[in-house]
Amino acid sequence: MKRVLTAALAATTLLLAGACGDAAEPATTAPTSAGAAAYPVTVGDLTLDSKPEKIVSLSSTATEVLFAIGAGPQVTAVDDQSTYPADAPRTDLSGYKPNAEAIAAKDPDLVILANDIDKIVSQLDQLKIPVFLAPATADLDGTYQQIGQLGTLTGHKTEADALNTRMAADIDKIVKDVPARATPLSYYYELDPTFYSVTSKTFIGSIFAKFGMTNVADAADPDGAKGGYPQLSQEALVKSDPDMIFLADSKCCKQTPQTVAARTGWSTITAVKSNQIHALDDDIASRWGPRTVDLVRAIADAVAKVPA
Repeated sequence: MKRVLTAALAATTLLLAGACGDAAEPATTAPTSAGAAAYPVTVGDLTLDSKPEKIVSLSSTATEVLFAIGAGPQVTAVDDQSTYPADAPRTDLSGYKPNAEAIAAKDPDLVILANDIDKIVSQLDQLKIPVFLAPATADLDGTYQQIGQLGTLTGHKTEADALNTRMAADIDKIVKDVPARATPLSYYYELDPTFYSVTSKTFIGSIFAKFGMTNVADAADPDGAKGGYPQLSQEALVKSDPDMIFLADSKCCKQTPQTVAARTGWSTITAVKSNQIHALDDDIASRWGPRTVDLVRAIADAVAKVPA
């Protein structure tokens, strides 16, 4: 059920991001000498007067970004879902059920959240704790922007820009190395065994779109009313007959190509008949940070194996 909640929260943050311009505003910094970070810095509504040295990250994606840009030593606590990197200071803090008192007990000078659950942002504001909201992005451009914002806030803008450059170059090369197809492949992306999926309007959907693939879940949320995270019916899913199936529930829910092939009625699906069921790493597949490159590579490897 946590994975369903994750999808719902992601959908909510995407909708909020569209209605709130602050998160998309460019970062600004005070004049500084080359190679040195100067404060104060401002990103959206948040201004930091000095470099944060006690960061609490309640976003697994933000945690990955912080360590990737060299801000890891400034991170003093992360949430219970921040499983990467292994040396991140993991605690029992929750991003799904955040507790202001528990967060404040860590004495942070910056808290990073993916979602404003239970008005946690206003609670932390009342405690005079700086908060940066980094919701799920809708595409790679949003990811690059968010990485840059975190770089600005933490004094690692140069490293953040370098990471963005590497990611963009790696992703472009991976995609270009996959031969174009005359007929687009269709796919089903599974969030959990109750058939929650993602549409092309989500971050994950935008990644698959780079390969020119058709998403069978789009028909279940044509107007985006479900935030891009619809629950498909088994009947509709089987009828859509996807060429490929990608499982983002291999860890959480123990789904494998074998368990999918054994589902009642699924033997007629092209992906099942042609053995095109691919298990993904749940964590990589649910985050929009630096390891998106690994996700793109996994998709590319799978697509390249499908006969033209």
